[in-house]
This record gives sequence, structure tokens and C-alpha cells, in this order.
Amino acid sequence: MTFSIAAHDGDAWGVAVASRFVAVGSVVPAVRLGVGAVVTQSMARWAYRDEVLDALGRGAEVGPALGAATAADAGRASRQVGAVGATGAATFTGDECFPWAGGRAGGDATTAWAVHGNILTGPEVVDAMEEAFLAAAGRRLDERLLAALLAGDAAGGDSRGRQSAALLVLAPGAGYDASGVLADLRVDDHPQAPTELARVHAVATLVFGGPEDVAPLEGSLRDEVAAHLVTLGHRPTPAPDGVERALGAWMSGANLENRHSPAGIDARVLAELRSAAAALTDS
Repeated sequence: MTFSIAAHDGDAWGVAVASRFVAVGSVVPAVRLGVGAVVTQSMARWAYRDEVLDALGRGAEVGPALGAATAADAGRASRQVGAVGATGAATFTGDECFPWAGGRAGGDATTAWAVHGNILTGPEVVDAMEEAFLAAAGRRLDERLLAALLAGDAAGGDSRGRQSAALLVLAPGAGYDASGVLADLRVDDHPQAPTELARVHAVATLVFGGPEDVAPLEGSLRDEVAAHLVTLGHRPTPAPDGVERALGAWMSGANLENRHSPAGIDARVLAELRSAAAALTDS
């Protein structure tokens, strides 16, 4: 009763999943940085996660690792499981999974993916997910996985509707305090869970992301930023760095400290500043 994609792209590893089931992110995905990513669904078997990841960590190929885990499970006919490892991907769908059920797997040591689902509207769901993932080549893995999930949802998704979604992506040095967590987001109960996950992802990317597309605070841009800050109650002092200090104070209140740059203002910070000032002016 779920559709998901597990993938790795370079040194990033992750899973995106959605379901007409509460808190799917608490059950389906498992990721180990540098080792692999696993999903267990349909009549999910929690032990698959560690069994497959442990085998991959010992150097097993993903196909044999997945095969050994399912072969040892008497309930495998009602299971669905997929994994990516260092050299590729594999997926398994038991004969007793509720239709439509199936998956696709592909890739190599650079990029690999395993897409699968059960109780779907049809095979077009996994087809759309695979196509969207491949079309998003060159983007960050969290963005590629989210694009695949939204494509699957748009193609029909879970035939029973929507309830929860999750995105878990690890990459070396990524995320808050270089924790290695690029994305760890869940929507546990929402009537439009995939699109709500996309909204939360946009907010998290804004808050946790570092400076990008930084423009110098000079000339007309400096004047514009100063005017917006005045609107928002952060009037710059006459000091040479008055605008920078006022901007820093506003960014701190908006939880945007990670995007601070001594070289100027981050493009997304500028967009947020403009939006906040406009909202206050319009009110």
C-alpha cells in the first residue's frame, strides 16, 4: 500500500516514499551512508532493513543480499522490498502482494535506483517515477527523489488515496552542522501528503541550506535591503556596516543564519526579505 524509490547518486543515498497509511516514514525507509538504502513495504518486514544493509556493509552485491533476505523469510510472498548498494540496485515483489504491484531497478556504481509500489493505480506509477528520477540527473539526490515521488503521485499513486510521505537522504558533510543528513522529513497524516512533503522540503532547504547566489550589498540593492529592513522594524544604524548588522538580526529571527555570507546577501534570503516586507506592507 505504498510507492517508493531508493537511490544513490555519487556519495548521496536516500529514499522517498508515500502511502495511504499513517507515518509511512517510520516503517519503510532505512539508509546507511556509504553502504546502501533499503525500503520494506506491502506487509513490511522490519528485519529486512538491517539484514540487507548488514550484508551490503560486509561487501555483498545488492542482488544476492536481497535474495538471501527474502529466501529466509517464510512470509516473502506478501512482501515488497528494494535496495541500492555500491554497485547497483534490486527489487523484489512477492506473488501475493495486492495489485497493482511491481518495480523497476537499474543503474551502476555511480547512480542506481529501485522503484516499487503495491496497491497502485497501475504500472504507470513506477514508470513515471523512474522517468522523473532520470530526467532530474544533475540535481541533488533529495530533489531527484522528491521529483520521482511527485511524478508517481501525479500518475495515480496509491489507488486508495494519500495519507503520509517521507524523505530520508544522507550525504557526507551535508545538512545542519555538517551532520551528513541532507534531508530527514516526514508528513505523517495529511490528505495531500506528497505535495505537503514538497512544501516542507522547500522550507527545510531554505533554513538548513548554506549561502548560494550571493550578491554584494552595494548600490541600489543595498538601498532596497535597507528599506525592507526598516519596514520589518530592523532600522540600520548609520555605521558603515549598519545594513549588514540589521540584516543579520532579521535573519537570526527568521532562522536563516546558515545562509549568512560576509560577501553579501544570499538569493533566497533576499526573496524571503522581499516577501516578508511585502506581506507587512499589504496588511
